[in-house]
Amino acid sequence: MSGGKQPVLMAVIGAPHGVRGEVRVKPFGEDPLALGDYGPLFDDKGNTYQVKAIRPSKTVVVVRFDAVNSREQAEALNGTELFIDRSRLPDDALDDDEYFQADLIGMTVRDAEAKDYGQVIAIHDFGGGDIIELRKGDARSVMIPFNGDAVTDIDMEGRIIMVSPLAAGLEDEGEPGPGSRKRRPPRRKQAEQGD
Repeated sequence: MSGGKQPVLMAVIGAPHGVRGEVRVKPFGEDPLALGDYGPLFDDKGNTYQVKAIRPSKTVVVVRFDAVNSREQAEALNGTELFIDRSRLPDDALDDDEYFQADLIGMTVRDAEAKDYGQVIAIHDFGGGDIIELRKGDARSVMIPFNGDAVTDIDMEGRIIMVSPLAAGLEDEGEPGPGSRKRRPPRRKQAEQGD
């Protein structure tokens, strides 16, 4: 990705708002109206976006960017992710229990017994809360909830996310533990005809 050495995802551009180039934007920061306070934003192609005006609108903000003056230009931006370089954020931008999503990418996911479940490849929010997507080797990716039940600890220095496998949906209660034998489910008896 061009535009910054340590990109931090700040927002995603949505649908146009009106006919003069304004767009709906979903910000990820604590203060949605602060989106333009950190200087120009950039996308994954290196294009820059300067916030000219911003105002709240229900669950999003409506933004007017420099050089976006028509509905057609605004429509072309739908789905564009906007980043800033990490160095532009204030040092006290996070509380102790907060993390930038970019910092979690690549971290190893383990349980208390040091079982490795893979590495974080993405963080998603589909509307029901944050989801961690992880992958181990060439296996398919797995998604787990990013909440206090599933994620028990985050070691930023060691780059490890500790999880509770049951709460994360990585194991079922019925799965056998090490050294145990698998049990077959009970067989159903078929009803005799003519009763």
